[in-house]
Amino acid sequence: MMKEEKKNRNRWLHLRLSEEEFKILQKYFEESLSPRLSDFARLNLLKKPLVLKYRNTSLDDLMAELIKLRTELNSIGNNFNQVVKKLHSQSQVSEFKVWILSFETDKKMLFNSIGEINIIIRNLAEKWLQS
Repeated sequence: MMKEEKKNRNRWLHLRLSEEEFKILQKYFEESLSPRLSDFARLNLLKKPLVLKYRNTSLDDLMAELIKLRTELNSIGNNFNQVVKKLHSQSQVSEFKVWILSFETDKKMLFNSIGEINIIIRNLAEKWLQS
């Protein structure tokens, strides 16, 4: 295989833009994956293919709801913990002790479920951020 020769760019193109035109160009450049503005402008001028960032905005509402859900689940878990701690301090009545012991398994199941939901939300968020 032959090595591809590096092409030196030794020709200059001077271009003047208004402030508004430059802002538009900058906006399009930021939406691309081009590392430099000069690369972006060159690809555009030569009508070469450009790779643009794409974001699936339909997921934005879903992510907002998932974030609310995660916050709510964490609040439920915190409230549950506070109730159990309060009941532990009220250990004078033996019925409370029985109730506390029976709900320890429910607590573990609740926190496992919250943990699984948090993992799912985190994975969805990572996918969403990559889109």
